[in-house]
Amino acid sequence: MNHEWTVKKLDQMTSREVYEIFQARESVFVVEQECPYHEIDEHDLESLHVYTTDDSGRITAYARIFKESETVTFGRVLVRQNDRGSGLGRALITKVMEVIEQKMPHFPIVIEAQEYIQPLYAQFGFIKTSEPFLLDNIPHVRMEKNKL
Repeated sequence: MNHEWTVKKLDQMTSREVYEIFQARESVFVVEQECPYHEIDEHDLESLHVYTTDDSGRITAYARIFKESETVTFGRVLVRQNDRGSGLGRALITKVMEVIEQKMPHFPIVIEAQEYIQPLYAQFGFIKTSEPFLLDNIPHVRMEKNKL
């Protein structure tokens, strides 16, 4: 299935786009994963937000990308529950990697991945660089991909 991807900074979005992104993130990370934490943070202001929607404008997949000192990171990676198992997660990471290559090339990429999803990131050349640790009570690992 071919998806139309949007890549925008927060100040380029309509209020409806911002609402849809925050609603999707809250739905997955706070409600579904039962993880109360400050979901909206200062990184939203500087991030490139990558997402696709269904015909009604509802976010179906999302991630944000930003620089941290001499590295690039991405996070808040989500695929809505009803859209999982369709290859949308792989399509999202493919798009994220394309955006990083276009906008922030030559920086190593460092992520904090939920432990269970490591195999997906490994397909994109990420290597686990830490033991599992709890982040908001969810097991995560640090993963890195170095630029050549």
